[in-house]
Amino acid sequence: MNRFFIDRPVLSGVISIIIVLAGLVAMRVLPIAQYPLPTPPQIIVNATYPGANAETIAQTVAAPLEQEINGVPGMLYMQSSNSSSGQMSLTVTFSQDTPPSQATIDVNNRVQRATSSLPQEVTRLGVTVTERSTSILGVVALYSEDGRYDTTYIGNYALLNVIDDLKRIPGVGDASPFG
Repeated sequence: MNRFFIDRPVLSGVISIIIVLAGLVAMRVLPIAQYPLPTPPQIIVNATYPGANAETIAQTVAAPLEQEINGVPGMLYMQSSNSSSGQMSLTVTFSQDTPPSQATIDVNNRVQRATSSLPQEVTRLGVTVTERSTSILGVVALYSEDGRYDTTYIGNYALLNVIDDLKRIPGVGDASPFG
Protein backbone atom coordinates (compact mmCIF):
# COMPACT_ATOMS: atom_id res chain seq x y z
CA MET A 1 0.00 0.00 0.00
CA ASN A 2 2.89 2.37 0.71
CA ARG A 3 4.22 1.85 -2.79
CA PHE A 4 0.82 2.91 -4.24
CA PHE A 5 1.09 6.42 -2.75
CA ILE A 6 4.81 6.77 -3.42
CA ASP A 7 4.25 6.06 -7.12
CA ARG A 8 1.38 8.61 -7.26
CA PRO A 9 2.57 11.80 -5.50
CA VAL A 10 -0.15 13.99 -7.05
CA LEU A 11 -2.88 11.73 -5.68
CA SER A 12 -1.17 11.79 -2.26
CA GLY A 13 -1.06 15.58 -2.33
CA VAL A 14 -4.74 15.86 -3.30
CA ILE A 15 -5.78 13.48 -0.50
CA SER A 16 -3.69 15.50 1.99
CA ILE A 17 -5.34 18.74 0.88
CA ILE A 18 -8.80 17.16 1.21
CA ILE A 19 -7.97 16.00 4.76
CA VAL A 20 -6.78 19.49 5.73
CA LEU A 21 -9.90 21.13 4.26
CA ALA A 22 -12.17 18.63 6.06
CA GLY A 23 -10.35 19.47 9.30
CA LEU A 24 -10.85 23.20 8.77
CA VAL A 25 -14.57 22.71 8.06
CA ALA A 26 -14.95 20.48 11.12
CA MET A 27 -13.08 23.02 13.27
CA ARG A 28 -15.55 25.76 12.36
CA VAL A 29 -18.54 23.50 13.05
CA LEU A 30 -17.28 21.99 16.32
CA PRO A 31 -18.58 23.96 19.34
CA ILE A 32 -16.01 25.65 21.56
CA ALA A 33 -17.33 23.69 24.56
CA GLN A 34 -15.97 20.51 22.96
CA TYR A 35 -12.38 21.75 22.95
CA PRO A 36 -10.25 20.47 25.84
CA LEU A 37 -9.18 22.91 28.54
CA PRO A 38 -5.65 24.23 27.88
CA THR A 39 -4.68 23.84 31.54
CA PRO A 40 -6.09 21.92 34.47
CA PRO A 41 -8.69 23.79 36.53
CA GLN A 42 -7.42 25.44 39.70
CA ILE A 43 -9.35 26.62 42.73
CA ILE A 44 -7.78 29.27 44.96
CA VAL A 45 -8.57 29.56 48.67
CA ASN A 46 -7.50 32.88 50.22
CA ALA A 47 -7.55 33.81 53.90
CA THR A 48 -6.23 36.72 55.94
CA TYR A 49 -4.95 36.58 59.52
CA PRO A 50 -3.86 40.12 60.44
CA GLY A 51 -0.76 40.37 62.60
CA ALA A 52 0.25 36.73 62.16
CA ASN A 53 3.57 35.64 60.70
CA ALA A 54 3.96 32.96 58.02
CA GLU A 55 4.63 30.14 60.49
CA THR A 56 1.54 30.94 62.56
CA ILE A 57 -0.61 31.07 59.42
CA ALA A 58 0.80 27.74 58.25
CA GLN A 59 -0.08 26.06 61.55
CA THR A 60 -3.42 27.67 62.39
CA VAL A 61 -4.96 28.42 58.98
CA ALA A 62 -3.29 26.46 56.17
CA ALA A 63 -2.97 23.12 57.99
CA PRO A 64 -6.68 22.79 58.95
CA LEU A 65 -7.77 23.86 55.46
CA GLU A 66 -5.35 21.45 53.78
CA GLN A 67 -6.48 18.55 56.00
CA GLU A 68 -10.14 19.19 55.20
CA ILE A 69 -9.69 19.85 51.47
CA ASN A 70 -7.42 16.83 50.94
CA GLY A 71 -9.32 14.11 49.11
CA VAL A 72 -11.75 16.26 47.14
CA PRO A 73 -12.88 14.26 44.08
CA GLY A 74 -10.69 14.94 41.04
CA MET A 75 -7.93 16.71 42.99
CA LEU A 76 -4.39 16.18 41.72
CA TYR A 77 -2.40 18.24 44.22
CA MET A 78 -2.47 21.39 46.32
CA GLN A 79 0.08 24.04 47.17
CA SER A 80 -0.10 26.72 49.83
CA SER A 81 1.88 29.88 50.32
CA ASN A 82 1.87 31.98 53.47
CA SER A 83 3.26 35.46 53.83
CA SER A 84 4.45 37.36 56.86
CA SER A 85 1.84 40.01 56.06
CA GLY A 86 -0.96 37.67 57.19
CA GLN A 87 -2.02 36.34 53.78
CA MET A 88 -2.57 32.65 52.97
CA SER A 89 -3.20 31.32 49.48
CA LEU A 90 -3.97 27.66 48.84
CA THR A 91 -4.05 26.47 45.22
CA VAL A 92 -5.91 23.22 44.55
CA THR A 93 -5.28 21.73 41.10
CA PHE A 94 -7.77 19.29 39.57
CA SER A 95 -7.65 16.79 36.72
CA GLN A 96 -8.64 17.89 33.22
CA ASP A 97 -11.94 16.00 33.30
CA THR A 98 -13.17 17.73 36.48
CA PRO A 99 -15.68 20.52 35.72
CA PRO A 100 -14.36 23.77 37.27
CA SER A 101 -17.76 24.73 38.65
CA GLN A 102 -18.12 21.39 40.45
CA ALA A 103 -14.56 21.65 41.78
CA THR A 104 -15.36 25.11 43.18
CA ILE A 105 -18.46 23.78 44.94
CA ASP A 106 -16.59 20.79 46.38
CA VAL A 107 -13.73 22.93 47.70
CA ASN A 108 -16.13 25.54 49.10
CA ASN A 109 -18.04 22.81 50.98
CA ARG A 110 -14.80 21.53 52.49
CA VAL A 111 -13.72 25.06 53.46
CA GLN A 112 -17.06 25.62 55.21
CA ARG A 113 -16.49 22.45 57.22
CA ALA A 114 -13.03 23.68 58.24
CA THR A 115 -14.06 27.19 59.35
CA SER A 116 -14.90 26.02 62.88
CA SER A 117 -11.25 25.07 63.44
CA LEU A 118 -9.87 28.38 62.12
CA PRO A 119 -9.01 31.36 64.35
CA GLN A 120 -11.94 33.69 65.01
CA GLU A 121 -10.25 36.64 63.27
CA VAL A 122 -9.82 34.61 60.07
CA THR A 123 -13.46 33.48 60.17
CA ARG A 124 -14.62 37.06 60.75
CA LEU A 125 -12.69 38.39 57.75
CA GLY A 126 -13.82 35.44 55.62
CA VAL A 127 -12.19 32.76 53.54
CA THR A 128 -12.68 33.19 49.79
CA VAL A 129 -12.84 30.37 47.24
CA THR A 130 -12.37 31.36 43.59
CA GLU A 131 -11.83 29.57 40.30
CA ARG A 132 -8.73 30.45 38.32
CA SER A 133 -7.17 29.45 35.05
CA THR A 134 -3.41 29.62 34.74
CA SER A 135 -3.52 30.21 31.02
CA ILE A 136 -3.40 33.89 30.12
CA LEU A 137 -5.45 34.32 26.98
CA GLY A 138 -5.58 38.09 26.93
CA VAL A 139 -3.84 41.08 28.41
CA VAL A 140 -5.03 44.69 28.42
CA ALA A 141 -2.42 47.39 28.92
CA LEU A 142 -3.03 51.06 29.70
CA TYR A 143 -0.28 53.58 29.14
CA SER A 144 0.24 57.24 28.49
CA GLU A 145 1.42 57.87 24.92
CA ASP A 146 2.89 61.27 25.70
CA GLY A 147 4.29 60.30 29.13
CA ARG A 148 2.07 62.82 30.92
CA TYR A 149 0.74 60.24 33.42
CA ASP A 150 2.92 58.01 35.59
CA THR A 151 2.20 54.36 36.46
CA THR A 152 0.58 55.25 39.79
CA TYR A 153 -1.95 57.54 38.10
CA ILE A 154 -2.73 54.98 35.40
CA GLY A 155 -3.04 52.21 38.02
CA ASN A 156 -5.50 54.29 40.04
CA TYR A 157 -7.45 55.15 36.90
CA ALA A 158 -7.67 51.47 35.99
CA LEU A 159 -8.76 50.58 39.53
CA LEU A 160 -11.53 53.19 39.55
CA ASN A 161 -12.79 53.00 35.95
CA VAL A 162 -11.70 49.82 34.18
CA ILE A 163 -11.19 46.84 36.51
CA ASP A 164 -14.83 46.36 37.56
CA ASP A 165 -16.01 46.45 33.94
CA LEU A 166 -13.37 43.91 32.89
CA LYS A 167 -14.35 41.51 35.69
CA ARG A 168 -17.97 41.54 34.45
CA ILE A 169 -17.01 40.23 30.99
CA PRO A 170 -17.91 36.53 30.65
CA GLY A 171 -14.81 34.34 30.69
CA VAL A 172 -12.57 36.82 32.53
CA GLY A 173 -11.12 35.12 35.59
CA ASP A 174 -9.49 38.10 37.25
CA ALA A 175 -8.32 41.61 36.53
CA SER A 176 -5.89 43.69 38.54
CA PRO A 177 -3.88 46.85 38.00
CA PHE A 178 -0.11 46.62 37.96
CA GLY A 179 1.75 49.76 38.75
